[in-house]
Amino acid sequence: MRTVLINLLLFFMAATIATAQDKPAYKLFTKDGKEVKYSKMLDELKKAEVVLFGEQHNDPIAHWLQLEVAKDLHKTHGQKLSIGAEMFETDVQLVLDEYLSGKVAENNFEQEARPWPNYKTDYKPIVKFAKEAGIPVLATNVPRRYAAIVSKGSLSALEGLTPEAKAFIAPLPIVVDMNLPGYQNMLSMFGGSTHGNTKAENIVQAQALKDATMAHVILGQTTKGNKLLHLNGAYHSDNFEGIYWYLKQKQPNLKVATITTVTQEDLKKLSEEHLQKADFILVVPAAMTKTY
Repeated sequence: MRTVLINLLLFFMAATIATAQDKPAYKLFTKDGKEVKYSKMLDELKKAEVVLFGEQHNDPIAHWLQLEVAKDLHKTHGQKLSIGAEMFETDVQLVLDEYLSGKVAENNFEQEARPWPNYKTDYKPIVKFAKEAGIPVLATNVPRRYAAIVSKGSLSALEGLTPEAKAFIAPLPIVVDMNLPGYQNMLSMFGGSTHGNTKAENIVQAQALKDATMAHVILGQTTKGNKLLHLNGAYHSDNFEGIYWYLKQKQPNLKVATITTVTQEDLKKLSEEHLQKADFILVVPAAMTKTY
């Protein structure tokens, strides 16, 4: 009997130590703060016409999970799946298509597509997967030169662009709801939460131009009956704003699922500040190594 008790005690001690030493790389939660398994999340993502995967640009777990989601959605949707990426601007779609189809070499693509500095570590794996699987990759972000025009002179400054230039942005005029909390936060960051600060409002309009253009490119795929996984900075889709808001303005019945990425010291429970940020919240340890 004593031996049995000792063995039980040792077992519980070992279990306690194992739990204490467990260091998960991430956890997933629903918007209501309930922990959820990847498989359950995937079941919901499969039902969506558009998945907006909001990332922290230097988070390796988010980039890894984006690739896993892409692979698993491809198993379900096959060639009906497309991948959209904020990291490529709309005016490089041609060279992106030429690379994916094998017409141009990788080094030429990387020179001419203006990839982000962290492309090789964070985005190249998913582009490589798409190339091998024959999945289209869409450059969805507005060319930065046009965002700069808006930052300096507001959205009205875009009216003077040529028709060829306007083809790279969302159709004008672009409506901006300055009362959206995300845009209000930006106004606060750049000089005030109320109207009247022209510089701050222009910066917010430039952000809205990006959101609207990404939504416009995405809708070009959904109207063809394709499913789309979109990679973007979390701020572009958090709280069901940004890209999500523009998608819903055009197609209210569009089935959109959102994921956001956050960091926490403790992964046991979703912090209150992150509740309702997205349909699913990817929580990564604050101590996780960054890619840059």
